Amino acid sequence: MKMTRLVLALGLACAAVSAHAEQPALTAMTEDTGVPRTPEQAAVVFEHADLGFKVLPDSKRLEGDATLTFRASAALSKLVVDLDRNYQVSRVEVDGQAVATGGWRNPEGKMSVDLPKPVASGQVVKLRIVYAGQPHVATRAPWDGGFVWAKAPSGEPWIASAVQGEGCDLFWPCIDHPQGEPLLVDQHITVPAPLVAAGNGVAMGMQEKDGWRTWHWRTRDPNTYAIALNIGPYEEMKGEYHSRFGNTIPLRFWHLRGREQQARELFAEFPQVLDFFERNIGPYPFGDEKMGVVETPHLGMEHQTINAYGNDYKKDKYGYDWLLQHEFAHEWFGNQLTNTDWDDMWLHEGFGSYMQPLYLQYLRGDMEYHAALLDQRAALANKFPIVSGKSQTEEAVYNREHGPGLDIYYKGSLMLHSLRSLIGDEAFFASIRRAVYGTDTPKPGQFKPRYVSTRDYIDIVRQVTGKDYGWFFDVYLYRAALPELLAERDATGLSLRWKTPDALPFPLPVDVRVGGNDGPIRTVAMSGGQGHLALAAGETYTLDPHSKLLQRLPHIEAFQRDAEARRQAAESARKK
Repeated sequence: MKMTRLVLALGLACAAVSAHAEQPALTAMTEDTGVPRTPEQAAVVFEHADLGFKVLPDSKRLEGDATLTFRASAALSKLVVDLDRNYQVSRVEVDGQAVATGGWRNPEGKMSVDLPKPVASGQVVKLRIVYAGQPHVATRAPWDGGFVWAKAPSGEPWIASAVQGEGCDLFWPCIDHPQGEPLLVDQHITVPAPLVAAGNGVAMGMQEKDGWRTWHWRTRDPNTYAIALNIGPYEEMKGEYHSRFGNTIPLRFWHLRGREQQARELFAEFPQVLDFFERNIGPYPFGDEKMGVVETPHLGMEHQTINAYGNDYKKDKYGYDWLLQHEFAHEWFGNQLTNTDWDDMWLHEGFGSYMQPLYLQYLRGDMEYHAALLDQRAALANKFPIVSGKSQTEEAVYNREHGPGLDIYYKGSLMLHSLRSLIGDEAFFASIRRAVYGTDTPKPGQFKPRYVSTRDYIDIVRQVTGKDYGWFFDVYLYRAALPELLAERDATGLSLRWKTPDALPFPLPVDVRVGGNDGPIRTVAMSGGQGHLALAAGETYTLDPHSKLLQRLPHIEAFQRDAEARRQAAESARKK
């Protein structure tokens, strides 16, 4: 999701066309995502979205024809969907009957349609909307959402959507909220021949007529922002993965022409990444569809079964393609497990970020695991809690000026590392499986995507361990400042005390190594947030020798202050 890398220092591997200065402004309703659903939106089950898109590269125009099927869970007199008001709506139908112009309205991007007659609970109603216009152009995809109109190196149109930050309503009528997932989506994507449209889910066929190709894709239970358009002069790479759970998973990679060698090297990583996740977490959630990746003119995004990849085939200092691995993590933490609210976004990004050091531990051992965690530790801001406890929009969570920003990635990851150290691997991974699948023993085809909140996960940890760890999550998730471990020598040894925000209880045990590097390790119980270890006079000690604890570290803060000072000095020098 909104892929970030420490301080977003990566450049985009992109030949994107910049946004038109004259493009109409988005309304506040459309620009934001995760605004609470209206009563009408909360009172429907979104059963099916049948989406027709005709993409016209020359005019950067989109023609849409969407039929949305809802089942009412309460009586309804109108339907409400989200759609950018900058589109021109030419026709609205309810159950096949045209709705007069006065029967629908879309002043701010939340479109209301009056029903010809009330719909009772349990009844099905179909809403069709035909619309057209120029979709909002992303100025800096994927961080600023919209369409990317680019050119492939060979000159053909290369087009992608990336709408996580602003939402699905940038290009199709939807319920723009994490809990607005449709149960089934069909996409009919019409593009100039011979371009390819790689889509979510399963390929249902392609028809070509009069110089146009229409690609049909079908997927189940997608995140609303996961529906994506990816169009270009693609070549398709195919393979299969024989899962440890007995099923066979199709592997697909759509890459640009002329990049086959680089594409083969990346494609070779697919089975290893799959094995890591299936071994540590559980079955790939969409194995009956595909593991799909498509090369894009922006950095990346976790579009369910068709993850956007724009990392230009670069491996990082750890020797793997971090973007491929991170986006694929979101098939579990984002697409299978979906946050109930943007306030719970750490469940996507924190777990997704922890999968990277964990993957390095799987590949090469503990040194790179701890090195990757240290990279994350150096990036923490700790200015805002990563969970507020109240409903939030995407912008409120990701904007680090007034929200947690990158901390939902890295503080979430480091908190999970400490939780794993506290409760042990067996309970830790059992808690993840139960959160992701709803069971400790998931099997392909025997689970469905789930909505999970922060409180749900805290309850799951309690169920798995038989202990209440609310104190742990209260400090790490619901407070901004990190706990500080205070150590003081006394006449008989070492006194330890946790200093926490709001003086919250925090009985987190502390390991102490006595003597040199080969000295014994003693675990100090911290009942009441305090503990004591007997030490001989003059004996040396090392606190937390295996770096289990997420805690305040003054030397990290000093490093951050120095780095910020140097950044500001360099910025001032550039302006002179």
